[in-house]
Amino acid sequence: MSNKTAFIQLREQAIALRRAGKSRREIKELLAITSNDTLNETLKGEPPLARNFRPNAKDVERAKARELRQQGLVYNEIAANLGVSKSSVSLWVRDLPRPETKPLSYEAFRERQAAGVRRWWAAERSIREAQREAARAAAAAEIGQINDREVIIAGAIAYWCEGAKNKPYRRGDQIIFMNSDPALIKFFMRFLDVAGIERDRIRCKVNIHEGADAEAAQRFWLGVTELKAAQFRQPALKKHNPRTVRKNVGHAYYGCLRLDVRQGASLYRKIEGWAAAAMSVGGMEPLLPGHDPNQPYLLPGEGSNLD
Repeated sequence: MSNKTAFIQLREQAIALRRAGKSRREIKELLAITSNDTLNETLKGEPPLARNFRPNAKDVERAKARELRQQGLVYNEIAANLGVSKSSVSLWVRDLPRPETKPLSYEAFRERQAAGVRRWWAAERSIREAQREAARAAAAAEIGQINDREVIIAGAIAYWCEGAKNKPYRRGDQIIFMNSDPALIKFFMRFLDVAGIERDRIRCKVNIHEGADAEAAQRFWLGVTELKAAQFRQPALKKHNPRTVRKNVGHAYYGCLRLDVRQGASLYRKIEGWAAAAMSVGGMEPLLPGHDPNQPYLLPGEGSNLD
């Protein structure tokens, strides 16, 4: 519209209609305005009709955030209180003065740090446990079912780690195996089966701290080994040292089980050879007490007497 006076009159009419409650479309039709640009210019500065006004969904939270900020809360506290993001809090209250904060004491700082660590682990622990389970399952799938030769190899190594061995100053050639892990005890008994040891040659003894339930531990290991009660000796009770803070306490504590094989000298000597052969690297064989270095160690399946 080129005529300034005419535009002023048109604007006055449009504003009057707007304040009378007319919509933009009605104003356009009543004043025969064909251009939206012209309509925008004539209504410039006029607020929308009350019936068209829609409050922001976050207006309540914004008002509450400003109230909390004036009470002296920091962004993280406001965000946690209202369940909104820290960036939203910043947009709502950044024009307000920053609250005065007192320096934290060392104890308060350590407590805040510890609380942060606890929150982090609360979220991280389940993720890591899932990763561990996936890794364990994948590793177990790689092994699959093991044959008798593999049982002999693994059992000999297990005994060399956890069993009683000869010393240069004392040769006993005894089979004594002790552990607190029921799964390892079961595996060692399978090893004894494969090695040709009759079950009635096995004797057991529970080693447990005094104050624990020795009878319950005896029943537990009876169930694990599936041996006869007559094959179990009287439990050995270890005296408690008051200066020691023990973790192995509670209803799930069953102590350790010691397995002895009667007349086990022959098996011990075989275990020496099996373990040495399994541990040999690059053709270099470890020399075990009493073994002839000119004689090779034989594993089952390599000409041994367990073929």
